[in-house]
Amino acid sequence: MGHANITIHNKEFRPYLSAAQLDEVVTGLAARLSADYAGQKPLFVVVLTGGFMFASDLLKRFVGECEIVFIRVASYEGTGSTGVVQEILGLREEVQDRHLIIVEDIVDTGTTMHHLMPTLLEKGPASVEIAALFFKPASLRHELTVRYVAREIPNDFVVGYGLDYDGLGRNLPDVYVAV
Repeated sequence: MGHANITIHNKEFRPYLSAAQLDEVVTGLAARLSADYAGQKPLFVVVLTGGFMFASDLLKRFVGECEIVFIRVASYEGTGSTGVVQEILGLREEVQDRHLIIVEDIVDTGTTMHHLMPTLLEKGPASVEIAALFFKPASLRHELTVRYVAREIPNDFVVGYGLDYDGLGRNLPDVYVAV
């Protein structure tokens, strides 16, 4: 991990988590999911765009059969949530009696999950759980259970490893925090 600060859109960020640290927490979460869903065939519902790197690494480490689908929702603009979720690309797969695991890069206000959960539950799945790379409990505005969390973080703005600041920074292998 580089030790230098970076600038994205005139905002400065300092190093926060290295690729090696991310690998460690993602591997641990994959082991939990593999154990909890042993002998089942869960459907991982990956929330794009931010969840793509996390989902790729997580699911390469998941042991067992599974299916993977992608949905795209948006509730961010700049460094804050707009509070409005716009479903861009919806779920097309049959989920009746299936175990669903929503794979999300970060749960902070909970607005995205608050919108998605009722929509998914209406479709009659056996269960719906959330697997998040990051969880910011101090930011949560909706009652929400996030059962699978790779790492809890404070209410800071982070970029890298799929997370962006107005479209930039997703490709960084490490995570940086706003200064």
